[in-house]
Amino acid sequence: MGLLRSTATVGGLTMISRVLGFIRDVVIARVFGAGLGTDAFFVAFKIPNFMRRLFAEGAFSQAFVPVLSEYKAQRPVAEVRVLIADAAGTLGGVLTLLSVAGMLGAPLLVMLFAPGFVGEGEKFALTSELLRITFPYILFISMAALVGGVLNTYSRFAVPAITPVWLNVILIAAALWAAPYFAQPIEALAWGVFLAGLVQLGFQLPAVARLGLLARPRWGWRDPGVRRILKLMLPAIFGSSVAQVNLLVDTIIASFLVTGSVSWLYYSDRLVEFPLGVFGVALGTVILPNLSRQHAEAAPEDFARTLDWAVRWVLLIGVPATLGLALLAGPMLVTLFHYGAFTDEDARMATLSLVTFSLGLVAFMLVKVLAPGFYARQDTRTPVRFGVYAVVFNMAFNLAVIVPLAMRGVSGLHAGLALATSLAAYLNVGLLFRRLRADRVWRASPGWGLFALRAVLANLAMAAVLWFASGTLADWLTLGALDRALWLAGLIGAGALVYGITLLALGMRLSELRGRRP
Repeated sequence: MGLLRSTATVGGLTMISRVLGFIRDVVIARVFGAGLGTDAFFVAFKIPNFMRRLFAEGAFSQAFVPVLSEYKAQRPVAEVRVLIADAAGTLGGVLTLLSVAGMLGAPLLVMLFAPGFVGEGEKFALTSELLRITFPYILFISMAALVGGVLNTYSRFAVPAITPVWLNVILIAAALWAAPYFAQPIEALAWGVFLAGLVQLGFQLPAVARLGLLARPRWGWRDPGVRRILKLMLPAIFGSSVAQVNLLVDTIIASFLVTGSVSWLYYSDRLVEFPLGVFGVALGTVILPNLSRQHAEAAPEDFARTLDWAVRWVLLIGVPATLGLALLAGPMLVTLFHYGAFTDEDARMATLSLVTFSLGLVAFMLVKVLAPGFYARQDTRTPVRFGVYAVVFNMAFNLAVIVPLAMRGVSGLHAGLALATSLAAYLNVGLLFRRLRADRVWRASPGWGLFALRAVLANLAMAAVLWFASGTLADWLTLGALDRALWLAGLIGAGALVYGITLLALGMRLSELRGRRP
């Protein structure tokens, strides 16, 4: 299966999950709005979700897949099975202890991650209660990520890609049907997160069993392969999740801003996460095992060609997605969320942060494909160093600009938090690019000049259409749900059509961008 086909498989299945994720957020916005309860839940969910991206999708996957790929290429199946069993037992044991500690120390974690809640007794207590329920999610979903890493290494991309659907299905059910049975209806969402972690793990196990690699987890701290994974994982815990660290910093500062700021940032982030997850994460998921194999087989030309292919696709998809999100920020938010308890003011405030978040989309995507260029070579230290620079920049910007303005009572500062995160992502990308070129790991293939010219002209044509046809936020607020949906669908379709036709008219062909496994 070629790289493009694998990416399309992962992206297509991820899109199903993301669409359901939007339906989930529409349901949550309609049932709970953007207030005390949702602020509490989003923080209680963000903390284990943040750790999931550090330990599971971030550090562990980036360390586990290269080592597992090397074992697969160079060792017998029996040794691969032992590595999986030892890694599962060790990771599971550590995260069990972490989960217990997190549940016991929930109030301390809320103080750390949302210190602005401390002075609001009801919000602080509710967030702590919800966190005790959601925290074990980190254990279940990390084990699911390990299983997914095994399947991705063996090019079984479909099952891990569709697995996140269960989180959205369960949360939708919790909001619509379970919530009325709770004294605090928002607790239904917390229990939904807990259940979803278990379901996502169990869903993938049969696929691993069919590969003959399902083994009983065991404590394997002294296993040489596990030790290598841990050695690679420790620095990657931070480096692979810089964007998440920056978003968490935003949440901490947003907790001091007006009520609703955390929710406005959340809904904006969800829209940015759609193209990022459907395409950026899909690309990173597909190229990591390929790059790891090419490194293990000492094929530097193939390695460089794979990276170059991924970068071109990020720009081809990421730039129009960025323009679309920025120009249609208000229409998208109004169409998806402006119902029930989600007010006009919520729509206006969320629009501000979506515009500034969307400016960083290309950088968020590029990090997803450039970082594997280091992880596949089992170099986790370099991305960490660059990640530290990006986080320091983000924090410095927020402390120097946002906090002083907040003290003066300036409104709309949550959008500044999103802007700082976007700028920090571009700093990270620049450092990664510079190092990959210096190491001669990534080299530009012929044709970049013509490719860039075609892409720029196509994006300008698309942006012009969206700019003149999108109307104002006030126009959208007066429309009914069906009219909004039809107008938005027409705009998205027209933009995509203009972009595609312009590329074709300028001579670009899909055959130029197909990626095949060497």
